[in-house]
Amino acid sequence: MFRSILNDVRFQFQSGNTITRLIIVNVAIFLLVTVFQFVILITGGFDHHDGLFDKVVQYLFLSQDLVWDAKHPWTIFTHMFTHVGFFHMLFNMMVLYWFGRIAGDLLGDHRMLPLYLFSGLSGALIYLLTSPLFYDNSTLHGASGAIMGIVAAAGMTAPDYQMRLLFFGDVKLKYIVFGLLVIYFISLANMDNAGGQMAHFGGAAFGFFYVHMLRQGHDLTAGFRRMVTFLRKPTRIPTPTAKRKVTMEVRHRSGSRQRDINSPPQRSYMDEQEKLDSILEKIKKSGFESLNEDEKQFLHDASQK
Repeated sequence: MFRSILNDVRFQFQSGNTITRLIIVNVAIFLLVTVFQFVILITGGFDHHDGLFDKVVQYLFLSQDLVWDAKHPWTIFTHMFTHVGFFHMLFNMMVLYWFGRIAGDLLGDHRMLPLYLFSGLSGALIYLLTSPLFYDNSTLHGASGAIMGIVAAAGMTAPDYQMRLLFFGDVKLKYIVFGLLVIYFISLANMDNAGGQMAHFGGAAFGFFYVHMLRQGHDLTAGFRRMVTFLRKPTRIPTPTAKRKVTMEVRHRSGSRQRDINSPPQRSYMDEQEKLDSILEKIKKSGFESLNEDEKQFLHDASQK
């Protein structure tokens, strides 16, 4: 049974989208941390006050102590994948699934990982900058800041997209995002997890700014994606028996040029962009369900590019 479960998880990780992989990684780290906590509890004679678990798990959290962070630089990333409380993890993963699915369809699945990471880094930066004002000797952990960047990006891209909420019915995305920000602000005013609330605002700020810049024609995640593509690109060693591409020469009165007959005909980028813009405008006005099958398929294909 356990082997079958592991095989299913491995299949989902390999074939699923970026949001699915992020959820799997977060849940896997939570389970490892929980198992370690349980082992410490048993070996310590069920003594909750020995502090060993807290001392060890600190190596995954981001601290407001910059010296500590400099000595443990991996915490700038590990903190946004680490959860200790079950309901904290569950709520974050539910929000990541709901809003990540929308953002992935509208902005492209290839942008979700850098958007998650950059939003988490933005949240961490705001946390560190404001830590002297709100709290002492605190640490930051959890995916909330990174997820809020995805939430804000989804809300800004399709503000009139409707989600069905329990007890509330159909609610437009812009009101859900605004409601979350209000809840975080109230918690901040009550000094309830002030560090976490500032990280939420930092992540959301990057999500809003990212979509704004994307509309101006500047993709802030493009450099990250190029780096990942370069690292994944296999090194090919040319061999004497390697087949050469077949080309044919096309002559005109004004000169000549060569065309690779293996390359597919290029589609007009402007035509695709205009169609994508019209679909996004339709979503804003009437919601995702108003799209026909051809428009949904086009949106799905565009998100994979």
